[in-house]
Amino acid sequence: MDTHIPLALLGGLTASQFMRRHWHKKPLLVRQAIPGFTPLIPRAQLLALAGEEGVESRLIQQQDGGRWKLSHGPLARRSLPPLQKPGWTVLVQGVDLHDDGVHQLMQQFRFVPEARLDDLMISYASDGGGVGPHFDSYDVFLLQAQGRRRWRIGRQKDLTLREGIPLKVLEHFEPEEEFVLEPGDMLYLPPRWAHDGVAEGECMTYSIGFRSPSRAEVAQNVLLRLADEAGDDEDTPIYRDPRQEAVAQPGAIPSALQDFVRDAVRRALDDPQALERALGESLTEPKPNVWFDPAPPGGLLEGVVLDRRTRMMYDERHVFINGESYRAAGRDATLMRRLADERSLSAQDLARASDDALELLSVWCDSGWVHSLA
Repeated sequence: MDTHIPLALLGGLTASQFMRRHWHKKPLLVRQAIPGFTPLIPRAQLLALAGEEGVESRLIQQQDGGRWKLSHGPLARRSLPPLQKPGWTVLVQGVDLHDDGVHQLMQQFRFVPEARLDDLMISYASDGGGVGPHFDSYDVFLLQAQGRRRWRIGRQKDLTLREGIPLKVLEHFEPEEEFVLEPGDMLYLPPRWAHDGVAEGECMTYSIGFRSPSRAEVAQNVLLRLADEAGDDEDTPIYRDPRQEAVAQPGAIPSALQDFVRDAVRRALDDPQALERALGESLTEPKPNVWFDPAPPGGLLEGVVLDRRTRMMYDERHVFINGESYRAAGRDATLMRRLADERSLSAQDLARASDDALELLSVWCDSGWVHSLA
């Protein structure tokens, strides 16, 4: 992607200008970011998707007295309120994993690193529906797909949440600006900007969200992978204490064991490539509800394309795909990086691939991670 071309999606800003001026800094309202936009998935199909196993969905209903009710999917159609009843919302997470058109829409936001791009959620609401004033810990683009939604936003300092309800609703919401979005309009919000969106009539909103893992979450994922990698090494020394003396205080942890553990952790972290591999594998690990269908036999002559559910990234030494890592260098590394960046390779690209690269692509095709265009 050329990051210096003005984009209607960003209100005439280039991707570089947007990232410098707005990303993680301040909101941006774009009228007709996608002119003439219409829902990529009809209401009936979306509500049916909310009822499927393996699809993350929620039903949120506003009740009398300021009360809220939250139900988790699968959501059978008969369990949903009548369409004419006001004040309810269905949220369907990760729709990009289930529909090619929605997946293609998400590709327009790849001026942000793939490591940050998470998923596209669709919110369907009846008149007056919403999820209450709240804030997110991640960046989000709110694209209006159908109907109208009134947004109130503000730089919230008081992040106290209401108690006794199943949602994270702000106790003291202090809006500063207000907008009504119509189909094709889009609002970008940085993390921790409070916002409240209320449907004006039947309404559908697409939310493109970005990963913002905590330091603890990243550390946990990476350390678990480092531990798994260390456990695969059959030559890893075990703890030995031939000089351990009899003790009168058996509850005390031996200092030698503490030193052994300290050394084990240090050795695991001493290899920078081990840390890089663990991070790349963690970032490309498919979500728990993702599975791949093995592809029928076929050739690679006409090119390949990544499955919409495949996550592929790279660093200077590795290529990562769906939680696995591969060393890559030279011409094959250039080829695989192009596949990660563009999500497809042409027949001309494959003509320059080595036999090892073609064999690896064939294995990925057999696994359903990559699809042949033949």
